[in-house]
Amino acid sequence: MDLKQLSYFVTVVDEGTISAAAKKLHMTQPPLSTQLKLLEEETGCLLFERGPRAVRLTDAGKMVYERASTLLHMSSLLKEELQEYRRGTHGILRLGVVSSVSSTLFCQWFAGFHKRNPELRFELSEADTYQLLENLRGGLIELAIVRTPFPAGDFQTFPLKKERITVAGHARYFSDLPSSPATSQKTPDTAPLPIPGTISLKILSRMPFILYRRWEGVLSAAFHRENLPFEPFCKNDDAKTTAFLADAGAGVGILPESAIPLLKHRDTIWRPIEHDTLTSTISMIQNKNAALSAPARMFTEFLLTEIS
Repeated sequence: MDLKQLSYFVTVVDEGTISAAAKKLHMTQPPLSTQLKLLEEETGCLLFERGPRAVRLTDAGKMVYERASTLLHMSSLLKEELQEYRRGTHGILRLGVVSSVSSTLFCQWFAGFHKRNPELRFELSEADTYQLLENLRGGLIELAIVRTPFPAGDFQTFPLKKERITVAGHARYFSDLPSSPATSQKTPDTAPLPIPGTISLKILSRMPFILYRRWEGVLSAAFHRENLPFEPFCKNDDAKTTAFLADAGAGVGILPESAIPLLKHRDTIWRPIEHDTLTSTISMIQNKNAALSAPARMFTEFLLTEIS
């Protein structure tokens, strides 16, 4: 099989029918059908279930589609890099960032690096940690900024910043707690300020808390060690969602400290959680088995010398 054949296959899947794919590829249907049949003969697997109106992938076809899409994307990236080389420019940095960092600390880091290296171009991918790990394995990005917990596995990890896990919400949720202020300590153009003291897990267990699902295992274990009920009223898959729900007054959000600037409501305040093990470390990771481009090496050196 070759890339052109895989491109035909992916186009058929994306378009839904062989006739629509042939039209998009500016070819007639018979030679396209022939290429698909040759691909099935070479793989020894039935890839499509051909219906009267559309084709449907078999399990083997789904596997080929996933791998073929990655290969075609990597081929496209290689062509772009070679074009950059021919133009004499300094290349592209392909970087992934988790959402809880992309809108806060990363913006500062990115601005500082870009100021020093204005000739570089960037392609940023924002996704959850596990998707970024897959993108690293597939060679779609060179570096990723993620936060613990995550499985290090076959990745080289560079810790950048360790921070506290906090509880944030409207002031009414904290009004009966020791050292709570009567009103918010926030001014209109600044992020919420912490109020004195910390929040114990015992107090948190009685509050309507919103949980970013990636921390469910860590927090559940901490609650259970203290024989406390672990009953978040809302779970979600994004730290931004947690912040926005807490800022809207829906409940109290459990957030890393660097996500506090996402909170904008004048009545929103926060406290750190009183627990030594509930911290999160922002880390940069790379694939141990892949060589870094010059831009990626420059960015790595910048973060390790200027940030961490």
